[in-house]
Amino acid sequence: MQTISATPWYRERWPWLLMAGPAIVLVAGFGTAWLAFAQPDALVVGDYYKRGKAINQDLRRDRAAATLGAAVTLRYDAAHGVLQGRLSAAVPLHGALQVHLAHATQPEKDLRLLVRPDDKGDFAVSLPLLERSRWTVLVEDDKRTWRLEGQWLWPAQRTASLASGQNR
Repeated sequence: MQTISATPWYRERWPWLLMAGPAIVLVAGFGTAWLAFAQPDALVVGDYYKRGKAINQDLRRDRAAATLGAAVTLRYDAAHGVLQGRLSAAVPLHGALQVHLAHATQPEKDLRLLVRPDDKGDFAVSLPLLERSRWTVLVEDDKRTWRLEGQWLWPAQRTASLASGQNR
């Protein structure tokens, strides 16, 4: 007569192999749920109606920039950590400029800079390392009467040129 040794189920390989699939799915599901709730979607705008109404005012500022013949060129020197720019216009423009670099998907990485161009329109400002990304660039005067807007894919594009009429 043969004796069969009975080993407990947990010492066999097959039950563990069969349970591994559902266990992996459960862990992945909990991880996905954590990502979905811990990091909210930054692209959804809660006040879309107010934003829509503000578009008309933005278009007026674009037309004001076209009337002034305003143009801005930006260049980032990564070696020295300096954002350099030049403002040119058909009429002399004085005062500070607000430069807003908006990250494509993460608003916490947006940069707002206040710069003061010299008499020739040149300006430079220290800037931490600029992340590789598509940046939306908005340049406006300190009174917000005109604006220039455009896209900058840094570092693929070494310079960003913004001129009235090219941003829409």
